[in-house]
Amino acid sequence: MDIQYPLELIGTFMFAISGALAVQDREHDLFGAGFTGFITAIGGGSLRDIILGSYPLVWVGDVWFLYAIFLGILTAFLFHRSLGKLRRTLFLFDTFGIGFFTILGVEKALSLGVQVEIAAIMGMFSAVMGGVIRDTLTNEVPILFRREVYASACLAGAIIYLVLNHFGLDRDPNMLISIGIVIIIRLVAVKYKLSLPRLE
Repeated sequence: MDIQYPLELIGTFMFAISGALAVQDREHDLFGAGFTGFITAIGGGSLRDIILGSYPLVWVGDVWFLYAIFLGILTAFLFHRSLGKLRRTLFLFDTFGIGFFTILGVEKALSLGVQVEIAAIMGMFSAVMGGVIRDTLTNEVPILFRREVYASACLAGAIIYLVLNHFGLDRDPNMLISIGIVIIIRLVAVKYKLSLPRLE
């Protein structure tokens, strides 16, 4: 069984939750939370597809992505109180989201025949831009510009995926390993407050 498609739906679902939860303390109604969740879920992938000239956009060509988004928004709305009590809920959903979207973005770029260097950048781009749009909409400093290991974790996972692919590792286990690496790098970096050197 090809695991790419279910992974895409899971990643979309998680990003929709993270986007909807991002406005829970800002007196937004269901539509406002839903809109933020929707934009977060489709933002990175849509921009990637536009840059690569891939049409229709992934969520336009497959209604199941819309269902995953709506389910994520509904989950955030129904369980926002219990989810809100978990200090790192938004962080966890976002972390899993970038893990999924990084590797899926790389795979999408490779399927369109681009160079591996471009595929790595497109994987990172797919993962981080949804969060950047979410933070911009909620009037936060985009996480990409904070002193955190975020985009660099995505880029590391993308490079590892491409290296393992070069050495012939089957796609499905390679995806799972590389997604796990992105998630682990992000979790470890936050736990131990690791960051890249600042530009003084």
